[in-house]
Amino acid sequence: MDLQAATTMADARPKPEAPRVHRILIADDSADIRALVKVVLRRNFPGVEVDEAANGREAVEKFRATTFDLVILDLMMPEMDGFEVCRQMRALAGPLPIIMLTARADAESKQLGLLAGTDDYLVKPCQPRVLLDRVARLLERATKPLS
Repeated sequence: MDLQAATTMADARPKPEAPRVHRILIADDSADIRALVKVVLRRNFPGVEVDEAANGREAVEKFRATTFDLVILDLMMPEMDGFEVCRQMRALAGPLPIIMLTARADAESKQLGLLAGTDDYLVKPCQPRVLLDRVARLLERATKPLS
């Protein structure tokens, strides 16, 4: 085999895909929670793009303007609660992964969150590893091609 043939064969091999950059929206009225979740995500998902919203209305506005791969959503926010934000996001984007991260630990709130369309419901304080596992699982499911 000559050098030109070997080069042509090497060029014909499929190139490995670059890792997909995920866009995540964190909607929480606590700047401290947003900052903490952002740091945890960036340390564990290289290249992740994280946007923030401080209230429900801002979350919906950002959601309408940008395509996100996943949303982490507080329940108790000013201007629009997490239940309504979740319902509006579901109406706009269908199967987008949504994790509700909230201080409300009662069974009724969890049930209402699931009925509103959240994929997962985590109670604060939440161990970072648990949140990361849920984020990874939902992103994998959302980006996995249908067979």
